[in-house]
Amino acid sequence: MSAIDVHEAIGLVHREEWARIVASLTKRFGDLDVAEEAAAEAFAAAVERWPADGVPPNPGAWLTTSANRKAIDRLRREHKRDDKHREAQMVYGDGPSEPLGAIDDDRLRLIFTCCHPALAMETRVALTLRMVGGLSVPEIARAFLVQETTMGQRISRAKSKIKAARIPYRVPSAEDLPARVSGVLAVLFLVFNEGYLATGPGTDPVRPDLTAEAIRLARLLRALLPDDGEVAGLLALMLLTEARRTARVSAGGELVALDEQDRGAWDPALIAEGHRLVRERLAAAAAGAVPGRYQILAAINAVHTSARDIRDTDWSQVVALYDQLVRLDPSPIIVLNRAVAAAELDGPAVALAAVDGLEDTLSGYHAYHATRADLLRRLGRSDEARAAYDAAIGLAGNSAEIAYLTRRRDQLGS
Repeated sequence: MSAIDVHEAIGLVHREEWARIVASLTKRFGDLDVAEEAAAEAFAAAVERWPADGVPPNPGAWLTTSANRKAIDRLRREHKRDDKHREAQMVYGDGPSEPLGAIDDDRLRLIFTCCHPALAMETRVALTLRMVGGLSVPEIARAFLVQETTMGQRISRAKSKIKAARIPYRVPSAEDLPARVSGVLAVLFLVFNEGYLATGPGTDPVRPDLTAEAIRLARLLRALLPDDGEVAGLLALMLLTEARRTARVSAGGELVALDEQDRGAWDPALIAEGHRLVRERLAAAAAGAVPGRYQILAAINAVHTSARDIRDTDWSQVVALYDQLVRLDPSPIIVLNRAVAAAELDGPAVALAAVDGLEDTLSGYHAYHATRADLLRRLGRSDEARAAYDAAIGLAGNSAEIAYLTRRRDQLGS
């Protein structure tokens, strides 16, 4: 195996095993700092040794063993005056631990730890992206549009707070779950979005490892809370979005817009499962349950994935669902997305008027400029469209999206 193949193998193992290794170390040693540092050192050792020794038959087991040894070495150095019993406990046993909760899954416990309400929402997302998603600090900093040092400090403070406050490593008890799950859903949604359309240069435009992990955790939450409509809604939303993944980026690395995608490449099994969940929630709504944000977004995606051709899309239903969502969440991004759908019903001029009203709040958001550019193009206002495409390209961080926007701009001609 060549050095290039070995490094590709290490990258694959990192995507597949990072969260599991960090979670198992956190369970054993009860310290996120120790877990992260030991996992990072184990992967560094793999980078050094595997090109010469070859990739081991079970890379995950090799990394887990190496990480455990490195964690023990660190704790021995830090507690070298402790009694021998404590050292033996580190070597031979896991020691006392918090109750595991209804589902025995290390990564689910880890995400509940990272998403504790004692931490600010922005910090929860960053910490989860690092500890569960395995993103580097620079990648997370780009996602939050902050300096790398700032993000590093934010993550370090979060880990210190978890340690100082003795935040337990467990799934909350049944009575605590409803208050905690909304924050976890918000974080899982953002983790999924980072995989669906990764931010920053130098990263793959799509991170299927992140989308797969977000879906896996959402499934566990669904098993934990089978009657929670928003858990079902988020899982359905993820499934219907993930179903389109293979059609979203061309062989040349360019983003493929919904109206240009090969719908035959969509995953029918994921679509069927997502539609089933949406139907369940529609039945609950008919019985009086009030749908939340994720359920409405899932319903919108169900309309899109029900159409065999973009021309078959029921845009009136999409707009009606966005109207319902705007009443629940009148955020500028939701209003922007509604305008995109409204353009198919009322025309680009009406949609552009709605989009232009968002300039004060969304002028730094690349999708705002990309939407304006497309509407201006459809109205034949090429010079203004070109300027809007330039603004979108300057703000976009995803290479596939930049390639798509550049092509659409260049199609306007000189």
